[in-house]
Amino acid sequence: MYNQITANKRKTVVLIAIFLIVIWGIGALFGIYYGSPWQGLAPAIIISLVLTLISYYSGDKIALAASGAKETSLAENPYLWRMVENLCIAQGMAMPRVYTINDTAINAFATGRDPKHASIAVTAGALQKLENEELEGVLAHELSHVKNYDILVMTIVIVLVGTIALLSDWFVRMNFWGGGSDRENRSGNAVFLVIGLVLMIVAPIVAELIKLAVSRQREYLADASGALLTRYPEGLANALAKIASDHQATKGASQATAHLYFSNPFLGSRSKIANFFSTHPPIEDRIARLKGMA
Repeated sequence: MYNQITANKRKTVVLIAIFLIVIWGIGALFGIYYGSPWQGLAPAIIISLVLTLISYYSGDKIALAASGAKETSLAENPYLWRMVENLCIAQGMAMPRVYTINDTAINAFATGRDPKHASIAVTAGALQKLENEELEGVLAHELSHVKNYDILVMTIVIVLVGTIALLSDWFVRMNFWGGGSDRENRSGNAVFLVIGLVLMIVAPIVAELIKLAVSRQREYLADASGALLTRYPEGLANALAKIASDHQATKGASQATAHLYFSNPFLGSRSKIANFFSTHPPIEDRIARLKGMA
């Protein structure tokens, strides 16, 4: 388990480093063509950061409202409440606000910028169809997301994705409409325009793929952390197996909130291409990793 956690953290750091290299490369192009990389880099970072911080501080409320989650209490749902409370005590973290979602699909998600501002939501399907150890595994996975500050990590990644998208678009627009020092004296403008067009198309795709890769690594990390918390990887693996055979999409989920959920909330194809563009690793891979933990 500890080896799995260390490996997942290392892979996340590598992916974010690749992000930074891509941004540095785009900044270098600005520097070569316009004389100063900060001409486009600085405003792109500022705009992406502002928009993402707004989402960071209010995204939990939006996600809970979009999913139709309703807050519950110890009196209303003692079974779920006590299970979350016991896991929080074992994890040494603050008790989050607990929500239920009126959906027959098996799923759950946690949100909040840190353990002191966290919420966890569980579908009615998860409460009805999962055994105690299976539900405990799912909750431990979601609480691990909060404990590992995954919302913060994904916020940083989203800032980087937004920065790359803005820079790619600006590079083409500035190249096409003019700008840059002594542009009229430059040769090879057509070459730079081609580079800019390729950048505009390829860079956002690459950035999105890296974002999905980071999201998948955080899921593996939460699986390992959750199994470490419960000391019973089999419970989490069995919950995933039930989800794989349940064949129900989570109704309140959207592309914007899909990465928050315990499992992919959509029923899409199981092909390798579909998995490549998913926010979650294939369920079969997650189960295999959990069964291999000791």
